[in-house]
Amino acid sequence: MRHVLVTGAASGIGAAIAARFGGDRLTLADVDGDRLAAVAAGLGAECRVGDLAEARFAESLVDSDVDVLVNAAGIYPATPLLEMTAAAWDRVQDVNVRAAMLTTVAFGRRCVAAGRSGVVVNISSGAATRARPGAAHYATSKAALEMLTKACAVELGPHGIRVNAVSPGFVTVDSSANPVTEEYAAAVSVNPLGRRGRPADIAEAVHWLAGEQAAWITGAVLRVDGGSTAGAPGLPLHWDGATAVQEGSSHV
Repeated sequence: MRHVLVTGAASGIGAAIAARFGGDRLTLADVDGDRLAAVAAGLGAECRVGDLAEARFAESLVDSDVDVLVNAAGIYPATPLLEMTAAAWDRVQDVNVRAAMLTTVAFGRRCVAAGRSGVVVNISSGAATRARPGAAHYATSKAALEMLTKACAVELGPHGIRVNAVSPGFVTVDSSANPVTEEYAAAVSVNPLGRRGRPADIAEAVHWLAGEQAAWITGAVLRVDGGSTAGAPGLPLHWDGATAVQEGSSHV
């Protein structure tokens, strides 16, 4: 039985990931103690309540026998760029990037000291490669998280520790901390597979990356987004003429 630590486990994607590892020993962390307790109760999991923006709390989460670390905690407030403050910027970076760095470093140190292997899976976002209004801090944090994933994979790989990321597309979640409007959801959820993501879609990918079938994968970012990264299926044809190409015509 593995010992799995999941941050941001009180709701949404984090809670679904915790449930997918339900056969393992679980430690779940979140700032929302009430919701975390409800998730943990159904899984027989240990709860760790605290703010991941606090370095001491983030560093203290990793016990000596944790085998799998899933950094699922993240916040995505809507802040127009011209209204951005240092405090708003730092809060997002601290929760979304610094906390993952601190937990991964603590995890790596413990694994190396014990002479054992381990797995880290970070939860990124499509925002890492595509900005949107009001999310300069969030998009930057996820781009940084993907590079952190690669940097950690390079340094921890020789110690038998794999580090990967899962990048969800738009996923429908019930989150009071990170609400979205239906207008926004409709605009960003168009993809080739024609449906919005579910937390379970992301949980399955995380569970697979943490398992033996992915034993030779590290430093990777797995896009689980219904194909939205591949392109936009709703766009019209760029040319409304005949589909046949005239002989001798040129194309750019």
